[in-house]
Amino acid sequence: MLSVSNLTYRVGGRTILEECSVNIMDGWKVGVVGANGAGKSTLFKLISGDLHPDAGHIKLNERQTFGMVRQDIPVTDTPIIDIVIHAHTELSELLHAAETETDPYKIGDIHMRLAELDAYTAASRAAILLTGLGFADDQLRAPFNALSGGWRMRVALAAALFVQPDVLLLDEPTNHLDLEAIMWLEDYLANYPHTLLVISHDRELLNICADHIVHVEKQKVVLYTGNYDTFERERAERLMHQQAQFEKQQAQRAHMQAFVDRFRAKASKARQAQSRMKALEKMDLVDAVIASRGLRFSFPQPEELSSPLIAMRGVDVGYTEGNPILRRVSHNIDMDDRIALMGANGNGKSTLIKLIAGKLGAMQGEVVRSGKLRIGYFSQHQTEELDVTSTPYLEMYRLMERKTGNVKESVVRAKLGQFHFSKDLADNTIASLSGGEKARLLFAIMSFDAPHILLLDEPTNHLDIDARQALIQALNGYDGAVIIVSHDPGMVERVADRLWLVHDGEVTNFDGDLADYRRFVIQQRRDRRSKERAGRQKDTETPAPAEAPVQTAPPVNLSALRKRIEKAEKDIAKLTAQKDKLETDMAAPGFYADAARAAAAQKEHTAACEKLAAAEVLWLEDQALLEAQAARKA
Repeated sequence: MLSVSNLTYRVGGRTILEECSVNIMDGWKVGVVGANGAGKSTLFKLISGDLHPDAGHIKLNERQTFGMVRQDIPVTDTPIIDIVIHAHTELSELLHAAETETDPYKIGDIHMRLAELDAYTAASRAAILLTGLGFADDQLRAPFNALSGGWRMRVALAAALFVQPDVLLLDEPTNHLDLEAIMWLEDYLANYPHTLLVISHDRELLNICADHIVHVEKQKVVLYTGNYDTFERERAERLMHQQAQFEKQQAQRAHMQAFVDRFRAKASKARQAQSRMKALEKMDLVDAVIASRGLRFSFPQPEELSSPLIAMRGVDVGYTEGNPILRRVSHNIDMDDRIALMGANGNGKSTLIKLIAGKLGAMQGEVVRSGKLRIGYFSQHQTEELDVTSTPYLEMYRLMERKTGNVKESVVRAKLGQFHFSKDLADNTIASLSGGEKARLLFAIMSFDAPHILLLDEPTNHLDIDARQALIQALNGYDGAVIIVSHDPGMVERVADRLWLVHDGEVTNFDGDLADYRRFVIQQRRDRRSKERAGRQKDTETPAPAEAPVQTAPPVNLSALRKRIEKAEKDIAKLTAQKDKLETDMAAPGFYADAARAAAAQKEHTAACEKLAAAEVLWLEDQALLEAQAARKA
């Protein structure tokens, strides 16, 4: 159990958390939510020991291990799969010791512990994590220092998952993932075998993975049972009950105060008045629910243009002449379109967005645009291009003056006000804005002239749950076309009514909704793994002797397939028994007194483990083939 008791933390005289207490039981999956700046990451740093509380304490069971995503992985040329395996410190040290230790007694202890840690499947487990997070099989041996920042974070996430600590902390784990990797991660975390605490603004992930929610608000933490939707409902009911109690109590106080004011000076009622005054002083007051102003913003409405707004005909587009990223793109965009671009990172979604925005020209084919067309373009990288010494007001003023000439201050502030910028916030330096506030500034800048198409490339990266909901409402109230690239399933599901699949250099209509796309992704992953397994099996097949006649592989024979499965099961049982017997022998007192015997047993044990792993792989492949055949017949 993780126990947080009376935790208080202050920085620079400002209280971040005050007298916070919560108990997290073993095996719980807890979503940690709250507005940006509420103290969620501070809470994690206190739990991990990176920060020290001013008061209170945090306790974890002595034998429990703790882990989180490392931000300081050395940038080396170590293969990424080795980075993941060696993140498990004990396993890494034991593997090294197994190669260098000469004491037969210690060798025995090392191999027994390696068996307990399932060391013989470490490489395959690491590969499963990395491929789930978007790495191809041929990338697993690539050097870590060849990766970009986002892909390095995926390796760091895979390393944290590989260790499988008893208590795992994840702070915004989906930030550097595409939708396909998020789908995989949701399933993985939902089945994580130990305690999980995850900070996330992804409502879908919290609904799928979390069975408890910790809400960080007003320097306190409150624990709720259930997923995010349950938390929202219960919190709303709790606030309604609190407000009702407050109003009832205020009415009671007013009645008592009126009695005191009326009869305090009257001798016959003085004692009763005094009693009521004491009751008023002792009353345990309930706070009023301060209705926070909900975050809302809106996009200005464009005038209607005839369709299509954009027509693409046989377009090739890319960055290097003769080597297009996308080929033969032929689609129309109409005024009422709501399109989400789907496909793994690197397939060309951002390239297509840039083509539509006019920031990339066609290498071949043609793009025809409506003459009066205006486009608003939001890129995930634009926040880095803002002048941090300027203010939101100055940036909007300069933009509107360039586009329209003389402009009034009231008009500029009204435009910013549509995106929740008060006068004070609009006059702050951009450097002082949060990530979400910078994103809202970019929304205001890109839409000030009421564009007919909004192009949004990962618009939710810096938005909390409330801001994401506000963006969804703003897009659904907007009358122009919306083209969106987003790793937020909730955003895609609530905004888009058409999906374009960007895959293998092509852009095609995907016939189905997000649920259908999830199933498509899962099937694609299975097909890819089957192909990779088949390739590995072909590479490791023993060639036939020169004198043996070459035989053509027979078609799938269900009877022969079942016999192979039965044989594999017998081999597995035999090898398991052999492995268990060796482990029992090696655990016997005095076994390592005979060094030669101990060394031989170690070799035999290693060989048995390798044969067992190979037999299990063959059984799995044949079983999958049998199930596939049965499915075809059905």
